[in-house]
Amino acid sequence: MQLSELKIIVTGGAQGMGAHFATRLLEAGAKVAVGDINEEALKALPAGIKRRRLDVGNEADIISFVEWAHAELGGLNGLINNAGIIRDGLLVKKDKTTGAVVKMSTDQFNSVINVNLTGATLMVREVVAKMVGTEQRPGVIVNMSSIARHGNRGQSNYVSAKAALAANTVTWSREFAAFGVRVGAIAPGMIETPMVAGMNQKALDSFIEKIPVGRIGKPEDIWLAVKFIIECDYFTGRTIDVDGGFGF
Repeated sequence: MQLSELKIIVTGGAQGMGAHFATRLLEAGAKVAVGDINEEALKALPAGIKRRRLDVGNEADIISFVEWAHAELGGLNGLINNAGIIRDGLLVKKDKTTGAVVKMSTDQFNSVINVNLTGATLMVREVVAKMVGTEQRPGVIVNMSSIARHGNRGQSNYVSAKAALAANTVTWSREFAAFGVRVGAIAPGMIETPMVAGMNQKALDSFIEKIPVGRIGKPEDIWLAVKFIIECDYFTGRTIDVDGGFGF
């Protein structure tokens, strides 16, 4: 599929990687609709990108957004499932001062699952249902997983969501093949985003020392993988790790 043929939604597209993807797509001639809860950041996107508030943790919001995007773009044949949050913490730990046993709360676990897995799944459901209902083909879905899907200390909630999203990339590629819809996923390592910018420099330097290529990634590095999945009609059902060789 050519980028210029796309009528595509980018979730979590107001800043960071999502904003980079949306901008690159627009530059390539695609019609792009961005959804994000950050309404101020949405205003800063380039002219030509359709934008609207979207909370992927809310099913009604998802359904309404997909209907809106379909009308605004004159159809839909793509989705970049990029929206996500982190609420890191150990599942069980002992307080160093008091010795008390502290557990991750159910809310802390469920909030990440609700956005990163349930919301992402509902986005796929609604976009593909719209494609099928309008007999739009071909179509492409790009899910944003993470190298953390292999397991990472302090991220039980995030790992659960990203591992499931990678597994369902295989599931959906098989379910949607009959509709002409391909499904791929990307698992980024550490990428330069507003979230990473707030990290302690000492901790960041320590992390970079473990990356074979000697740096953290840039949004453009991930965009190249997104572009490959969209353009390569022989690619489906797989997750591409883009992590500088770090892994877990």
